[in-house]
Amino acid sequence: MSITKKQRFEQILNGEKTDRSIVNGWHHFLDKEQTATDLAEATIDFANKFDWDWIKVNPRATYLAEAFGNKYDFNDYRWVFPRQSHAIINTLTDVWNVEEVNVATSAPLQEQLEAVRLIREGLPETPIIQTVFSPLTILMFLTGNSSYVNQTMYGSEAPVDFKKLLKTERTGVHRALHAIAMTMAKYVEALEAVGADGLFYAVTGTAHPDLFDEAAFNELSRPYDLIVLNALKKGKRILHTCGAHSQPARFDDYPVEGISWDTEAEGNPGLELKLKKTKVAGVDHQIFEGGDEAFIKQQAKKALDVMKDQSFLLVPNCAVSVKATEEALNTLRSSVL
Repeated sequence: MSITKKQRFEQILNGEKTDRSIVNGWHHFLDKEQTATDLAEATIDFANKFDWDWIKVNPRATYLAEAFGNKYDFNDYRWVFPRQSHAIINTLTDVWNVEEVNVATSAPLQEQLEAVRLIREGLPETPIIQTVFSPLTILMFLTGNSSYVNQTMYGSEAPVDFKKLLKTERTGVHRALHAIAMTMAKYVEALEAVGADGLFYAVTGTAHPDLFDEAAFNELSRPYDLIVLNALKKGKRILHTCGAHSQPARFDDYPVEGISWDTEAEGNPGLELKLKKTKVAGVDHQIFEGGDEAFIKQQAKKALDVMKDQSFLLVPNCAVSVKATEEALNTLRSSVL
C-alpha cells in the first residue's frame, strides 16, 4: 500500500516510523513576493520542479511587521529584506500604541491567506506550512531592530534602544507582545481554515544569549509563543531557532512537533543532540550557490546516516540563497530518493 506525502509528513512529525526520511529546500522569491498570486505561482512551480516532500511557504520577510504598520520599499532590497521606510515604534513610549490587528481587514495578512489558499489549490496532495515569526521577533522589527545580534533593519537609521525600552517601558512591552500574540493566534486559526497543514514558527535570533538571557526569554517570548502555537488545532508545528547560539534544546518542551536549527553555526549542537521532538536540519544552507554539489551530497548522506532509524526531515539549516542553482537543489532532492 503506497503512502501519501501528507501521511509521511504527519507520521514523521508524530515520531512514528515510516518508509523513509523526507526532504525540502526553500528560498525567497524576491521578484515574486509582492502579491498573493505571484507568491503562489512561484511556490507551486518550485514545488513541482523539485517534487519536494513538503513545502514551507516563504513570504516577504517583513509581512508580519507590515501587518502592524511598518512600511517598506519593495524596489530596494538588501539580502532578503526590503528597505524600511517607516517603523511604528520610534520613541520608547510608542510601544503603548501597538494594538491587536483585525485579521479580516489586514491587507498583509489577507494577502498571505490568499496565497496559502492558492497554493493549497495548486498542490492538493503536498503538505504546506506557513512561515510565522514569534511576537518578540515581530516587536523587534517594529522598533527598527533586527532580531539578530548587533544588526538593525535595512533602512533603519535610528532604531529604538531595545534594552532601554525593556527597562523603561516593560509593562508597555508586555502589552504590545500580548496584542501581537492575540493577532497571530487568530491568523493561525485563519491559516488552518484556508488549508495550511501547519506552521514554521521562527523565533528568529531571539534565543541568542547576548540578546536575551534565559530568564528574559522566558518572560518575554515563551508565554506569547505558547498563545500562538496553541492556536493551531490540527496541523503540525516546526519551530525554527535561527542563527548562532540558538539553543534548540530550550524548545523541547514547547507544543511543537519538530525543531529546526543551524547545525553548522557557532555555538550550536549537531544532529547528535538528544531531543524528544523530530529534528529538522542537516545541510549547510550557505553552500547552494557555489556549485559544490558533491559537498551537498556528502552532508546529506552524513545527516541521513546519523539519523538512521529516527524520524527526520532533511533540509538546509535555513533558507538557501536566492541564487541557489538548480543542480544544487536537485542534489539535495535526490539524496532521499
